[in-house]
Amino acid sequence: MDVQEFLQKISSGLKNPITKEDVFGKEIQVSYLKRIDKIFGKGLHYYLDPKAPEKSKEASVFFRKQNFQNDELNLGAIKIVNQFEELKLSLSAIAKLSDLDFKRQIKKYSISDSPREIALKARKVLYPRFDKNRRDFLKSLISSFATKNIMVFEFIETWNKKEKANIDGFYLKPNMIVLKRHQSFSREIFTLAHELGHYLLDEEEIEEINYSVYNKNLSSIERWCNDFAFFFLAGNYAKTLDSLDKASANNDYHHDFIEKVSHHTHLSQLSLFTRLLYQGKISKSNYALVREEFEELYRQKQEQKEREKQLLKEQGVKQRGSVAKPIPSPLFLSTIQTAYYEGVLNEYEVCKKLNIKPEKLEKYI
Repeated sequence: MDVQEFLQKISSGLKNPITKEDVFGKEIQVSYLKRIDKIFGKGLHYYLDPKAPEKSKEASVFFRKQNFQNDELNLGAIKIVNQFEELKLSLSAIAKLSDLDFKRQIKKYSISDSPREIALKARKVLYPRFDKNRRDFLKSLISSFATKNIMVFEFIETWNKKEKANIDGFYLKPNMIVLKRHQSFSREIFTLAHELGHYLLDEEEIEEINYSVYNKNLSSIERWCNDFAFFFLAGNYAKTLDSLDKASANNDYHHDFIEKVSHHTHLSQLSLFTRLLYQGKISKSNYALVREEFEELYRQKQEQKEREKQLLKEQGVKQRGSVAKPIPSPLFLSTIQTAYYEGVLNEYEVCKKLNIKPEKLEKYI
């Protein structure tokens, strides 16, 4: 952010705005420093460190790459990326001290390679046993990736977070994929498959991914990763889609078949219709009608949920729900366990890394 935007953020709620001189002079009030830390969340000791922040390529993807698919990353997104960059550096150091090897086990490809052929190869190595439950299938995918030294993390944002990250996921070299938890696990599954494409190309990216939206302005890399993700998840159903007649009112837009494919691949129905549009198997006007129908159904479901919540509130029923927890990568857990057994991490550090209470430590070591 530029200086003016920065000053506006830290002056929020004050009658007398904080000036450039207040912050960038020889001295700074502790109260101003606390306001700054509310934005960056680094802890006051960070700003008191006389050593300048490191600007190496190893320290951040923002020093390795200048442009991203989502060119308007908000502060929430940047903080999440920074958080996982720091975790990645920490895990790299732990791995070296514990004699762990995170060596890449799958070869790199390029966009000149066929995404369909590479997806079929990747399925043989990484596609787990299919599970109808989408969360369980996502969990199986994460576990399968771990067997090939690909570490997958989820991040979950609370409903009351002021600035939610405007991203769905990202890939950081050499082996880290990060996903944003969505209400729709099908979207998260597609995001994971898409980021696997970035891993195979070894092309870092931070982005919003919604394959249910027709976008003809994608870069060649994004198009490759989308195609790869589709074929990775669709498997043999891709051939059946290829042989479909053009969707129209005469064949009810293949609704029954599309619903069946969605159940057996975890690709959303709308994303499958988007695929048909890319293939020229549905007209833009018919696609718009189908899309409008899905959006109306979604709107009705959301309204029903709100009505149910309101009814419970009027009846004085308190809604209780456990705080959602991210799906852990077995590779991450085994790394922390090994570091503990090797004496690299103590019990406090293990609890901090795994975000668990001390009394639950025995479950993990």
